[in-house]
Amino acid sequence: MQSIKGPGIFLAQFLDDVAPFDNLPNICNWVAGLGYKAIQIPTWDNRVFDLELAASSQDYCDEIKGIAAEAGLEISELSTHLQGQLVAVHPAYSGMLDSFAPESVRNNPAGRTEWAKQQLKQAAKASQRLGLTAHATFSGALLWQTIYPWPQRPAGLVEAGFRELAGRWLPILNAFDEAGVDVCYELHPGEDLHDGVTFERFLEATGNHCRANILYDPSHFVLQHLDYLAFIDIYHERIRAFHVKDAELNLSGRSGVYGGYQDWIDRPGRFRSLGDGQIDFKGIFSKLTQYGYTGWAVLEWECCLKHPEDGAREGAEFIRNHLIRTTDKAFDDFAATTQDEQLNRQILGLNQEN
Repeated sequence: MQSIKGPGIFLAQFLDDVAPFDNLPNICNWVAGLGYKAIQIPTWDNRVFDLELAASSQDYCDEIKGIAAEAGLEISELSTHLQGQLVAVHPAYSGMLDSFAPESVRNNPAGRTEWAKQQLKQAAKASQRLGLTAHATFSGALLWQTIYPWPQRPAGLVEAGFRELAGRWLPILNAFDEAGVDVCYELHPGEDLHDGVTFERFLEATGNHCRANILYDPSHFVLQHLDYLAFIDIYHERIRAFHVKDAELNLSGRSGVYGGYQDWIDRPGRFRSLGDGQIDFKGIFSKLTQYGYTGWAVLEWECCLKHPEDGAREGAEFIRNHLIRTTDKAFDDFAATTQDEQLNRQILGLNQEN
């Protein structure tokens, strides 16, 4: 068995116009000082990354890798969460999601979709130039507004939704296949891919595309009452990226899983800094190690209470303490015997047969 790599950190929640969060060299030095070994880079934030340039210039990609390496860091993955969301947008959410796109395609749903698709294809090429093998993203959603079956969904609606979603993603998945990079969908409420069953529906609609894979984030499963350990048993072959994010679900007599439109701090289900929630990370790291996951364990910090800098500092140590250095021998090897066919037959009672 091989070991999980880490700790890594997703930069999106920490970027700011104030140093050391204002550019790539500064934030690399900051996270390295906390003990991180890799960064996951959001491709929509020009303070740290120019996606279009990265797709076309090997020199630029070498420069980005050099900045990370100078701080003692690797790049774990690129992220297109915001662009992936825009690959499929139901009109009900169009106004809220327009801000994810440049002004040139706002109030233009068709143009916005095409822009998002091109962004993903550029991310495939940029990932290839950076020598990466996995990419983090969202799927987008055409069906999310029908998540609760009232009124009853018309026959064939779900199948039609996943056919359309797969049709939009197939050219992107093919571009990533050409680049040798896995697309890792973060299964997330608000996306049509939000649990195991929806991932299976999408996978089937893509013809079981080899590049359609999973970014495993147990925090979203806690809030859905989904068994996040059993999920690993079922889908481990498709888990190619890992967000280490904590959460808790505190049962309430007033509000349930949907949250009652409350702020995060008042919701029964809420995200927490690593170690402050309810997730069994010892179980998660054990299962992922058992099944041979060798990608990065990447902190995604989201917490309704704790300051992000404290969460980042504590998160590096938390992940490091959960990494498992795998053994190259069994604990009972000291009692092993050499293979002896005659002895084996004797133990089985076969030498006594007439």
